[in-house]
Parts: sequence; C-alpha cells; structure tokens
Amino acid sequence: MPDQDPSAAWQPRMTATEATDEARRIIEDAYRPVPQIPTAYRDTAPLPAYGSTPPVPQPDRRIVPAWAAGTAVAGIGVGATCVGLGCGIWLACQGFAAVTLTGVLFITLPIAALAAVATAIGSAVRSVKASRSETHHHYSGPVRVENNAITAPAYGLIARNRNELNR
Repeated sequence: MPDQDPSAAWQPRMTATEATDEARRIIEDAYRPVPQIPTAYRDTAPLPAYGSTPPVPQPDRRIVPAWAAGTAVAGIGVGATCVGLGCGIWLACQGFAAVTLTGVLFITLPIAALAAVATAIGSAVRSVKASRSETHHHYSGPVRVENNAITAPAYGLIARNRNELNR
C-alpha cells in the first residue's frame, strides 16, 4: 500500500444512485411537517419595573377566618390549663387526704367556667372591634375599581361554595 495515495484510503460505500436516494430521504425528513400537539404558552416578556399597570385580582383564599382560628386556639389553651390545674390540685390533695376524682372535678369546674367565660368575652370584644374597622385605599395612577356581588344558592346536606369570579 505504500505506492497508493493516502486520500484514496477512504472509499465510498454507496453508489451514486444510492447516495442520491439517501440525500433525498434526509431532505424529505427535514421538511416533513411536525405533528401538532397541544402546548402551553408562558409569556416571558419582562414586567415593567414601574409605571401604570392594570390592577390584578388577588382573591382571598383563607379557609378559616382569623377570629375563628384565634378562638379555637384559646379554647385549646383553656382546656389544657384546666386539665393541668385539675391534675395539680389532685396531686396536691393526694398527700393531704383521700380525694376522689369527683372531688377534683368539682374543684376544677369553677376554674374551667371562669376561663370559658373570659374566652367568650375576649372573642366577643375582638369581633366587635373587627366589625368597626375602616379601610382607606390610596391609589396613584389610573385605576379601575369593580365591585361585583355574586349570589350562589347552596342546596343539600353538604354544600361547597367556590367564591370565584370567572370572566
């Protein structure tokens, strides 16, 4: 092989007609339309750093009102306190006399009643204060305010309300 040209070492493995057919197949594959499938579109345009932009609805998705959650936490605290005081009194009385569970319950019932009344009064005062709140809106720039009232009846034993405004 030393007397042959080194560039001749590579020999094509296809004939001219096979190469033409293969080239035609590759070009047809490249220009064949891609099957359309549903896609999603996300707008990637940058948002303005400042300036007038339209208001965006921001629905409130709280499940439980704050006052109800606060009342529930206070109720749990009152119950835990009453149980703790009752157990403490029971343990203290254990050394002084033969105390029955009924006696301990009669001692802790007035404490539990006072704590429940205090929690109820606190919840009532908080709800009265919350009902008299003022809201001030300060806007700068063009703003469009819409007030929509939606009435949706709920029927049946179990009702599910979806308070969403679909436009």
